[in-house]
Amino acid sequence: MAGRIPRDFIDDLVARSDIVDIIDARVKLKKAGKNHQACCPFHNEKSPSFSVSQEKQFYYCFGCGAKGNVISFLMEFDRLEFPEAIEELAKVYGMEVPREKGGAPAPTAQQKSQREQDYQLMESVTRYFQHQLKNHPEAPKVIDYLKGRGLSGDVVKAWDMGFAPPEWDSVLKTFGTDEHKQSRLLELKLISQNDNKKRFDFFRNRVMFPIRDKRGRVVGFGGRVMEDDGPKYLNSPETPIFHKGFELFGLFQARKNNRKLDRLLVVEGYMDVVALSQFDIQYAVAALGTATTPEHIQAMFKSTAEIVCCYDGDRAGREAAWRALENALPFLKDGVAMKFLFLPDGEDPDTMVRKIGKEAFEALLNDAVPLSKFFFDNLLQRHSVSSNEGKAALKAEAVPLIEKIQGDNQRDLLNFDLSRLFGEEAKETLARDMKDANSRKAPQKLDYKTPQKIKQSPLRMMLLLLMDSPHLAYECKNVQLAPLKHTAIPGIPLLIDLHAYCYANPKANTGMVLEAFREHPNVKHLAQLLDSDLISPGVNVKSEYVGCFKKLLKWHFTARLDELMAKAKFSELSEQEQKELNLLVMKLN
Repeated sequence: MAGRIPRDFIDDLVARSDIVDIIDARVKLKKAGKNHQACCPFHNEKSPSFSVSQEKQFYYCFGCGAKGNVISFLMEFDRLEFPEAIEELAKVYGMEVPREKGGAPAPTAQQKSQREQDYQLMESVTRYFQHQLKNHPEAPKVIDYLKGRGLSGDVVKAWDMGFAPPEWDSVLKTFGTDEHKQSRLLELKLISQNDNKKRFDFFRNRVMFPIRDKRGRVVGFGGRVMEDDGPKYLNSPETPIFHKGFELFGLFQARKNNRKLDRLLVVEGYMDVVALSQFDIQYAVAALGTATTPEHIQAMFKSTAEIVCCYDGDRAGREAAWRALENALPFLKDGVAMKFLFLPDGEDPDTMVRKIGKEAFEALLNDAVPLSKFFFDNLLQRHSVSSNEGKAALKAEAVPLIEKIQGDNQRDLLNFDLSRLFGEEAKETLARDMKDANSRKAPQKLDYKTPQKIKQSPLRMMLLLLMDSPHLAYECKNVQLAPLKHTAIPGIPLLIDLHAYCYANPKANTGMVLEAFREHPNVKHLAQLLDSDLISPGVNVKSEYVGCFKKLLKWHFTARLDELMAKAKFSELSEQEQKELNLLVMKLN
């Protein structure tokens, strides 16, 4: 993996960028007062609620709540990971992305160019297969097969399906016109070479499904036979741009068709994914000739909070489900769920949805077996708890698996279910209560807190004002946060960090502030504040900012006064503490 991108470079890149130019190249913006607006690209709407501020370098949708800076937009709209978004933005401004030492060297310009050519070649081959589906002499036979499978022309087109001709050298002759081009075809496994150096097409006489990565680029192919001639599915082998343990057929389309993915359905074949989409079930994906890997699970949980794995109800299907469960355990955070749907013998998602329809099929998904139930059902089938030995074996297998779970609540509940299995729930409840008691924070020494909303209001306002107008930190030099450093007011550390950044970067805008705090542990609180309407129109931001600071100071001094007076009732104050007490009394009276 290449080294990290230096933070200084990221800050400089964001400062150079114009969010209006970047968004306007993808979504046509119209001037509306001092801002720009458009219909939101992240949800369906008829009237524009998507606003872009050139001054703050920030976008916000009043309809769905999407918000962020130029990098956030590229990540969301172009479906890029963070480093890829940086690369894309740097390309726009003709900048080379540096890398810190410690990782593998970043790809050279020549290597990047070659990769882009590889993606273009894969896209060209996709179009070639589509052309063959319409124009090859055997195309009518293929079309009849697809119609026989119940697929419409629209769904075939939507998935860019095609036909690999039966000839041995169709792709080779079309795209391998010289040695260099043939070497690219070999590396991308579009053609093969035998021991006699004879070269020939890898895919022949198959219905073709292009496999797209999360950015929508074709990285490989899946080919399905139309008759019982060879393996049912043939996938591209591993190549520099295709790793089947990382890619899921249909994930790009699922994310593209759903602004918010409530669930993902894992099925076994490409045809299942395509057939389900024809019934408007636009959230199915398929592994590529391999079990559902940890990388698959991680990619899916980045897109949704619920995964339903659909398998045959036979032994092989349940074994595949157990492997998926084991791979999912390390990614089970609180708030996500995994379920399992086992179909009757002889049925697959394709046949099932055609038999019972979308509504009934989705009802099956809603009633799918939760991971916890499948977990214990599977263990109980393999271990008899009628004997101590069986109980010990079940426990020995279950405990290490449960400990892999990230989510504290999910892990605790499975442990409680395990204890109930052995009649030890009282013991488990006591252990959990003791753990909770030991983990509770000690009460604050100072009992000065006012109601939550009043107490935090000045602090929230200062945070929002600094994000909205970072120059306030530099201009209001009388606002010094050092006296508040040791106060117990929640949120003060975040305020101090934000103030320090804004003071050092008075020319920053909202987008730059958000980027600087992207990895801050409390960045979500900053993002939530941007949704608020705390700043009234026409407010004097400088006076408001100083006023909020004075309120925080008063709270801090009042709390310290209460603490010193309480101590004086039970013990003697030091000379320094007595002086401090006298000063506070004078200041607050």
